[in-house]
Amino acid sequence: MSLSPKIQISSHPLVLSKLTDLRLHDLPAKDFREGIRAIGSMLIYEASRHLPLADVPNLQSPVAPFTGQTIPLRIGLSPILRAGLGLEDAALEMFPEATVLHLGLFRDKVSLQAIEYYSKLPTQVTADIVFLLDPLIATGGTAIAALHMLTEWGLKPSQIKIISVLGSKQGVQHVSEEFPDVEIYIGAVDDILTEKGYISPGLGDAGDRLYSTAH
Repeated sequence: MSLSPKIQISSHPLVLSKLTDLRLHDLPAKDFREGIRAIGSMLIYEASRHLPLADVPNLQSPVAPFTGQTIPLRIGLSPILRAGLGLEDAALEMFPEATVLHLGLFRDKVSLQAIEYYSKLPTQVTADIVFLLDPLIATGGTAIAALHMLTEWGLKPSQIKIISVLGSKQGVQHVSEEFPDVEIYIGAVDDILTEKGYISPGLGDAGDRLYSTAH
């Protein structure tokens, strides 16, 4: 099963070494949070590589006048609660003026289906491009549900980029098949998805590890 060219799997040494740390079962929550944030920063950097630029004329440096450049787009950041919050600060560092569009979804432990419980989407579309922040793509159901929420709001799939730390091959393929025009920037893809819907070897439940709620 080959993956779509819209799926960009990182091969960067810094991403892969940080991801190795995140997989460790005994990594403290503080270090896990910092690792998620660091990988998020690198993935968002890559995902924004081809954003357009517009000239800003008539600026002044300490030495001489110059023409600068800016990204002429309204940026939206859409973290999927709660694990997506682990990527939010990294994204806001890159785009401090971005609109933040929180989406609340959880996966039913029996059916593995995504269930919506919260949406903070304004009445009118307020972004030209949205980075959907979802640290793990296991079955793909949560990401697909979030994409449906954003496209029903009024975005085209081509206006959405997913930022994810780790996925299963099955889940990432599922998302790509449902939304072939959505770009996915992901740290790594594991081959195995367990019967309980966990990525293997994976890194466990990202939300529980971010906030020390595992039991």
